[in-house]
Amino acid sequence: MTMNYEASHASFAASLRRIGALVRKESRQMIRDPSSIAIGIVLPLLLILLFGYGLSLDVSNVPVAVVLEDPSPEATDLAGSFQLSKYFDAQLLTSMRRAEQLMLTRTVDGIIRIRPDFSRNLSLGKAEVQILVHGVDANHARIIQTYAQGAIGQWAARRDAQGEEVLRGPVAVQSRLWFNEANESRYFLVPGLIVLIMTLIGALLTALVMAREWERGTLEALFVTPVRTDEILLGKTIPYFVLGVIGLALCLLAAKFLFAVPFRGSLVVLTAASMLYLLVALGIGLLISSAVKSQFVASQITLLVSFLPAVMLSGFLFDLQSMPAAVRVITYVLPARYFVALLQTIFLAGDIWAVIVPNMAVLAGMAAVLLFLTRRVTQKKLA
Repeated sequence: MTMNYEASHASFAASLRRIGALVRKESRQMIRDPSSIAIGIVLPLLLILLFGYGLSLDVSNVPVAVVLEDPSPEATDLAGSFQLSKYFDAQLLTSMRRAEQLMLTRTVDGIIRIRPDFSRNLSLGKAEVQILVHGVDANHARIIQTYAQGAIGQWAARRDAQGEEVLRGPVAVQSRLWFNEANESRYFLVPGLIVLIMTLIGALLTALVMAREWERGTLEALFVTPVRTDEILLGKTIPYFVLGVIGLALCLLAAKFLFAVPFRGSLVVLTAASMLYLLVALGIGLLISSAVKSQFVASQITLLVSFLPAVMLSGFLFDLQSMPAAVRVITYVLPARYFVALLQTIFLAGDIWAVIVPNMAVLAGMAAVLLFLTRRVTQKKLA
């Protein structure tokens, strides 16, 4: 028994030494490789700045024409609401024909028409304001329309608070936006950015590095050594796992100090969820590179099965419920879908376990399956 224990202990110690040597070798190669640094550090920084500052789904300073056909104080006050709003760059006109010309030339994106009978109808309780929006970009048009209705609603509420008569229905509506009170798009864009960075570092970078090893024949040189399959995979995985954690830290620091994104959940839960997704991404990259052994092919397949779905089909930019049913079914096999749900919930809503537990369980299952398949594929190549 003692001899078996000592032999087992010696074998385990030798395995740790081999893994440590592989990790050091891979880390040095990663540091010396400019492409690895570019993908692992430079590109995440560029994405943080691009998505944080350059990409926004909010609308501000929208050029609109306010056609004031009624010179009454009430109509002038309403027009002033648009001129003072930060969401509009209002141009005051008196001619509807001139406003239509500006709309046709895309000088303005909308027309707010205050008709000549506005003040008279206001006193009768049936005043109307016409809102015309350029509809080439349907989403942009809907946002402008909503903001214009909001500006009119604020004007009506202000008059109501002053005790003046305003058209009111039988029901007063009080709206409140949960979890994103400021209605800022960066509050969900920046957390979603973590998905892209984890995918880049985990899947794309790992696939390229492993495929390059196959092309150069350096992996075959390891096959004639006592190094085992599991040790090779660990030696390849650990350095890029650490690089992914560094990318995660950069994103969290940027979210907190650059973009002031609220963080209402637990840092421990967020870290655990991110590590699970990172393992999934690493499994995807290792599996693809072990199967095709070509940098070009591995990069193309990785982009198609991981990065593009993370952008288009994860709920990061586009609402999943608005997609066709057939496309929504496809999203259930994409790990990015579950990670986006986790990030947006932990950042903006907090530790909602009814959302966290199922999504983390799916990611854990995917990570286990991918790493198992990677070992099987690599084992077959070593045999």
